[in-house]
Amino acid sequence: MTDENTRVPFSEPPWARFLLSDTRPAVLWLLLRVWLGWSWLRAGWGKVGSPAWTGDQAGAAVAGFVGRALERAAESSDVPGWYAWFLENVVLNQAAVFGHLVAYGEVLVGIALILGLVTGIAAFFGTFMNLAFLLAGTVSSNPILFVVGTWLVLAWRNAGWYGLDRWVLPALGTPWEPGSLFRPGR
Repeated sequence: MTDENTRVPFSEPPWARFLLSDTRPAVLWLLLRVWLGWSWLRAGWGKVGSPAWTGDQAGAAVAGFVGRALERAAESSDVPGWYAWFLENVVLNQAAVFGHLVAYGEVLVGIALILGLVTGIAAFFGTFMNLAFLLAGTVSSNPILFVVGTWLVLAWRNAGWYGLDRWVLPALGTPWEPGSLFRPGR
């Protein structure tokens, strides 16, 4: 049952339909996805074996990062006040936990993107980490990674076409349309 008042009176433009839901540009998404995945995997892999991230000094790297962000917050408006509060009162108090979350999160995002496994979700968590770094005043490559990750989130239907999503997404489905694994009488 569809109410005429709930429908948007125009459809998406053809270029958006082509880029975000057609399988023909999937090669483009494959290249961007693997590049982004490799970037995340490489960054995380260096942290996983590091004592300051996941070893006997776990949290030292996060504490140093947060300390620099708090200095930037005191000197300028590069770090929003609410985020500085969060870093000081939540992240700094659980630096070891956040060290593990960042290190293993980067590795998992990288692997999922390279394999094309739940690409939209993996890209979302990657952009979430980029946003956290950007809010802390760290620019580096984060804006580029954020933009590419956002594009992959938008292209979730076809970004993993040349990957495991080709089979996994139809099996899992979406919250609004269950996949073959969750349909009764399968």
